[in-house]
Amino acid sequence: MSSRALRLPRRPIARQIHHSLSVSHSLSRPPPVRPPVYPFASASASPCRPFTSSPRLTNRQPGDDPTFSSIVDTPPELVRVNRRHGPGLIILALIPLTALVLGTWQVQRLAWKTDLIARSEDRLVQPPLPLPPRVDADAIADFDYRRVVARGRYRHDQEMLVGPRMRDGEDGFMVVTPLERDPDTRGNNTTTVLVNRGWVSRKLRRQADRREGLPTGEVVVEGLLREPWKKNMFTPENRPDKGEFYFPDVAQMAGLVGSQAVWIEQTMEPGLMQALEMTSKGIPIGRPAEVNLRNNHAQYIFTWYGLALATSIMFYMVVKKPSTDLSRRIRMSKNW
Repeated sequence: MSSRALRLPRRPIARQIHHSLSVSHSLSRPPPVRPPVYPFASASASPCRPFTSSPRLTNRQPGDDPTFSSIVDTPPELVRVNRRHGPGLIILALIPLTALVLGTWQVQRLAWKTDLIARSEDRLVQPPLPLPPRVDADAIADFDYRRVVARGRYRHDQEMLVGPRMRDGEDGFMVVTPLERDPDTRGNNTTTVLVNRGWVSRKLRRQADRREGLPTGEVVVEGLLREPWKKNMFTPENRPDKGEFYFPDVAQMAGLVGSQAVWIEQTMEPGLMQALEMTSKGIPIGRPAEVNLRNNHAQYIFTWYGLALATSIMFYMVVKKPSTDLSRRIRMSKNW
């Protein structure tokens, strides 16, 4: 072999020195420490964390203060909270008392209305009484619902329509006509009373459209003597200057035509076919001879007494309701 083939490649001196130092450093380092493997340890178990310690707190505790007073030294007191009753409790207490008073008042009203209906029905079954020429307005209350008979002539020129009034779902008016009575055999002067003849349809309010409903000559009127009507707060005021009457103000209407303040409601009980014929011809349909006073006081008694009982139970539950754990708090007897 030639000398060229056996010649080794030369390295730079700096590279040789660096390689020698790296080999010696790797030989001098200890082998890495591996964590021990336990045969029963789970593969998912987390590695052990190193133990650490926190610095000790240097702040003083409340017990280090010789003047400190603990809850053991001062026993606590159980008190109720949110149990202060204000004006609401007073109002709740007044409701059953007021309802009780109103219920008792309705008991008295029931007795009064029952007696009134009984007296009115007793007058209704009596035979008709001839209406005297002069009627004392103060005595009409004692003859309310009394059947009377009067003779005279209608003053259609002084007719007044009161309404609107409904009958069987149809709008119309009450026809009020003064009845002029002839002098009697005793020589009394002519007197006039107001007669509520009955209901006519709105489309026949004009006298020219209901000639058959305007009788002439002497007529006999049988009806009920009634007290003057009372206006409620929802009814508008009459306007006589325009011929508009919303409720029968007997005194006002009597003053307009110069008659006595006497109100008579004509009574009749027409059949179905007769009522339809009278409606089509514009003949006023009178009212039936019956007492139409409402008596709902028994319902009012039940309502007011029921309200008094219910609110009394509510008041008792509010005042005597036992306290719960949520409504208790611990309060110290000292301010701390």
